[in-house]
Amino acid sequence: MLSLIGRRILIAIPTLFLVSLFVFALQRALPGDPFLVIAGEERDPEVIARLREIYRMDDPIVVQFFAWLGQVVQGDFGRSLRTGEPVLHLILQKLPVTFQLATASIIVAIGIGVPMGIIAARRKGTVTDYTASALALSGLSIPNFWLGIMLILVVSVQWKLLPASGYEPIFKDPVGAIQRLIMPAFVLGGGLSAVLMRHTRSAMLEVMRSDYVRTARAKGLDENTVVNRHALRNALVPIITLSTLLFGELLAGAVLTEQVFTIPGFGKLIVDAVFNRDYGVVQGVVLCTAIGFILLNLMADVLYVLVNPRLRAG
Repeated sequence: MLSLIGRRILIAIPTLFLVSLFVFALQRALPGDPFLVIAGEERDPEVIARLREIYRMDDPIVVQFFAWLGQVVQGDFGRSLRTGEPVLHLILQKLPVTFQLATASIIVAIGIGVPMGIIAARRKGTVTDYTASALALSGLSIPNFWLGIMLILVVSVQWKLLPASGYEPIFKDPVGAIQRLIMPAFVLGGGLSAVLMRHTRSAMLEVMRSDYVRTARAKGLDENTVVNRHALRNALVPIITLSTLLFGELLAGAVLTEQVFTIPGFGKLIVDAVFNRDYGVVQGVVLCTAIGFILLNLMADVLYVLVNPRLRAG
């Protein structure tokens, strides 16, 4: 186990370096000068020159990159060009908001998608299978922003059952937080549950054709025992991979849903930073996202070993 974690960390170091180099170069290649906005309407050349000197923008791009990278290694992601706040402080403010939404969404996705996939696989070719596939296709086809708006109009405006928007920390007000999470989590998790349902169904069908499953049936075991104890454990390996990757996508890409439900999360931070040419914030957010994906993949590898004893032996 320790050797596995060590190998993944060694692979992560060059990966993060390439990601940071790539995003740094692309940011500098974008047209526009952020200091023209920061300097105000008068755009005093002396003010702009002073700002460029403070942020070392007149240095060669290679010098700028390694100076920024040296700060990152020390835990300093720089400061926002627009507000002057530390980038790490902004990230730590917004990340818990999106993490709370992503966690609720992946719980909804797994809670709906995995059981539906198992049922569809066990009843292949029946009305249940076709119905589950049709629901999955519908979940993939409906745009998140449209579904979110419809839920607000029906559930919040007409039925007055749930708050239409906003955010509440789960540890501060659990009831209020859950009420505000139900609709956005269903919007995000509903689409992902369709993906999980299709993959779960495919994985279960493949595993249930295996020799050891036929042997278990030949021994006289009931179908529930065969599915739950023998087939499902091995089918979980690709499902774990997909779930961790989907969770990473939720952390990085819940922008539209956050906008619809007015959730001040990670997505809004990165969108505002890109439009305002806030180099430090964009670089910090992308780097933190890359670190998150690497950690999620590492967690998936560890779960593989725990779920499948054959991998542990290997």
